[in-house]
Amino acid sequence: MDKRIPITVAGAEKLRAELDELKRVKRPAVVQAIAEAREKGDLSENAEYDAAKEMQGHIEGRIAELEGKIPMLQIIDPKTLQAGDRIVFGATVELEDDDGSTRVFQIVGDDEADIKTGRISISSPLARSLIGKYEGDEVTFPAPKGLVHYAIITVKYV
Repeated sequence: MDKRIPITVAGAEKLRAELDELKRVKRPAVVQAIAEAREKGDLSENAEYDAAKEMQGHIEGRIAELEGKIPMLQIIDPKTLQAGDRIVFGATVELEDDDGSTRVFQIVGDDEADIKTGRISISSPLARSLIGKYEGDEVTFPAPKGLVHYAIITVKYV
């Protein structure tokens, strides 16, 4: 049985767009670069050829990874979830720490997590501690700096 990979609609679109660009733009460009490097003669001392072949390997590897992953995606649209104020995948939560500072996070799939934009992976310690909780609850989770405590202020699905 295949393991489904949870992802938001936007995350799935991003992965599909990346696969499309790799196949339509980057793959043909690297094939062209290899052909041009071959025309320059001796391949044993041709740095351009070596670099193009290495890039081709990276592109083909990523294409294979995406082609294997995309069929396993479980696309979840947070706007259609009927979870109320209970936290599930896709929730956007506002949290307050012990100092009174607030932070907003959205719980997303591993492939779309980006802490700089407030998108945390479903498999992160913070997200795991939040799943199943409600507005008004409190959570404590392990972080590199030690145990961190948050109060859940709001839960939204946008």
